[in-house]
Amino acid sequence: MKNIVVLTGAGMSAESGIATFRDSGGLWAQHRVEDVATPEGFQRNPQLVLDFYNKRRRESLLAKPNNGHIGLVEMQHEYNVQIITQNVDNLHEKAGSSTVIHLHGELMKARSSINPDKVYPLDPLNPDINVDDKCEDGSPLRPYIVWFGEAVPLMAEAEEIVRRADALVVIGTSLNVYPAAGLINYVYAGTPIYVIDPNEVSVSRGKVHFIRKGASEGVAELKGLLKEQFEHNKNKQ
Repeated sequence: MKNIVVLTGAGMSAESGIATFRDSGGLWAQHRVEDVATPEGFQRNPQLVLDFYNKRRRESLLAKPNNGHIGLVEMQHEYNVQIITQNVDNLHEKAGSSTVIHLHGELMKARSSINPDKVYPLDPLNPDINVDDKCEDGSPLRPYIVWFGEAVPLMAEAEEIVRRADALVVIGTSLNVYPAAGLINYVYAGTPIYVIDPNEVSVSRGKVHFIRKGASEGVAELKGLLKEQFEHNKNKQ
């Protein structure tokens, strides 16, 4: 089976009602990054940070996968689909995707403030993290989110997956957030790249097919394009 690697961003979940960060009126227009998405912000005002992510978590629990998520699951019947997501919601898993790497963490988990390897699932029926909640090591519990200024621990694994791609699909990300945006540079020359986004996305690579649509419509179109691509390659051989 061909390896289809899919890199998804906020636009993937937008159709499910998950608020984006960078768009006009997005979360960063309402909150300072320094206040809610840095270790320093958590030290200054843990209650503010926990309230911010508790709200995100409750929104995520109510959200349902859209047809884009479901379309990627359907592709698993024909391809080895591996998803690398910048999103912290669990909509890919809700839809049924079998391989998902969360580069920036997961809303439905908490971790120790001093040891990033101590990670705990949160109860969907009682998902809030409270300011007095402690890890077993005695440190305050914090969201399992990779904040600005912190290392992205799964980058090396993601880079290796991209190197093995027979096609790379980019959905709903502006490719402006590093190091995740740099994954596109690990695709071998000649590997087809498909970018699904209604907005213009700048890609400094040669063989790129742009699908100027939202996630659901874009994934539906992608299925036919992948069949054409691989049939064309087979006939050339």
